[in-house]
Amino acid sequence: MPELRKGVHTLRGNPLTLVGPEVRPGQAAPDFTMIDRDFHTVTLQDTPAKVRVFSVVPSLDTGVCDQQSRRFEAEAKQLGDRVAVYTISRDLPFAQKRWCGASEAETMEMLSDSRDHSFGPAYGNEIAEMGLLSRSIFVIDTQGIVRYVQYVPEFADLPDFDAALAAVRTLL
Repeated sequence: MPELRKGVHTLRGNPLTLVGPEVRPGQAAPDFTMIDRDFHTVTLQDTPAKVRVFSVVPSLDTGVCDQQSRRFEAEAKQLGDRVAVYTISRDLPFAQKRWCGASEAETMEMLSDSRDHSFGPAYGNEIAEMGLLSRSIFVIDTQGIVRYVQYVPEFADLPDFDAALAAVRTLL
């Protein structure tokens, strides 16, 4: 039975339950199996040995998720090729591809946890009541060690971009 963390995430102040252990800086990044926009399987080992930013959103079809993803797309362009930026959601790859086209997102990668549902429980951000992923940021170093974690407490709030980006820059 997976670990359940109650009340650490809310929707308009109402407590939700996150499935999976809390990921902490200093631990090895948990593995996962997801699919990219072309339905190719991607695991942690398939990501490049660069600084990696996993920007996790509940659904690209919401305003806050759109803002978060657009911001990380802009940052990915600024950070250059030493950083790999991913937006992760449970949206189908079709929806992710559509969002990228409409948003002219060409730099960051999209990964979907819609098929295997392995990222959410591994990273402790699956919302039990909704079947979505909670808004969160994970920064992984070139050796596969988690260096920064941010679980955004309220469903509708944006992450602290400055703190996440500062963590990335310390690794460059």
